[in-house]
Amino acid sequence: MSCSRSIIGFGYLALVLLFIYLPIAIMMLMGFNVSSSYELPFRFTLAWYQQLADNEVLWRAGRNSVLLASASTAVATIVGTMAALAMSRYRLRGQVLLQVLLFPPMAVPWLILATSMLVFFYYSGIGRGLHAMLLAHVALCLPYVIIVVGARLQSFDRGLEEASATLGANPWQTFFRVTLPVIAPGVAAAALFAFGISFDQFVTSYFLSPPGVTTLPVEIYASIRKGFTPEINAISTIIIIVSMLLLTAVSRFYAFGGSK
Repeated sequence: MSCSRSIIGFGYLALVLLFIYLPIAIMMLMGFNVSSSYELPFRFTLAWYQQLADNEVLWRAGRNSVLLASASTAVATIVGTMAALAMSRYRLRGQVLLQVLLFPPMAVPWLILATSMLVFFYYSGIGRGLHAMLLAHVALCLPYVIIVVGARLQSFDRGLEEASATLGANPWQTFFRVTLPVIAPGVAAAALFAFGISFDQFVTSYFLSPPGVTTLPVEIYASIRKGFTPEINAISTIIIIVSMLLLTAVSRFYAFGGSK
């Protein structure tokens, strides 16, 4: 009986993984197909990667996405970690309300948030541009950072900080030598969340980007509207490979939710 349950469970898991990864595998495979309309039989070629290498528009949009996501990740991780520490260490007036307000930005559709940010930035004089996109991405990433780092702080032993203070360390030394190394897996996971959310963000980037400046998701959307080409498959494949390598590199140093 238990053996049959294991087989059923394994089969169910295999079907779920197949449902998730099969479209991705097909997309990556078609980036190496000669036909631009995905006709079969499959014939291997690197022509689409060669065209991608000469596509300055996509590379410029990709650089914008990487720079914007990196800046958003840095700001959101630092600010979010500080906020999580403050909520964990101190009893603030209205803290429960603040914690509840972290969830609506994750539940409200990004279309609504992007529209409200566009209206607010317009009437406040901030306008559109990379600075507005940075503010919007940080605002979207902050709740995830605070929640992930806050979850890590729930299992943090305050006795370690007390022992550090007893041994003569000042608050800054205690933070960088004791607190930060212990919560580093949570901070790393939060940073990965923030980078992925910012890099993948389409709606706010589409609404707030100025003329002539686009991010990769916006440019891919524009390219698809003009006519889908396997160059999109090629750059998507590169993004997937780089993402997996980054995740693998981080996982070698940190066990998310566990110990180093």
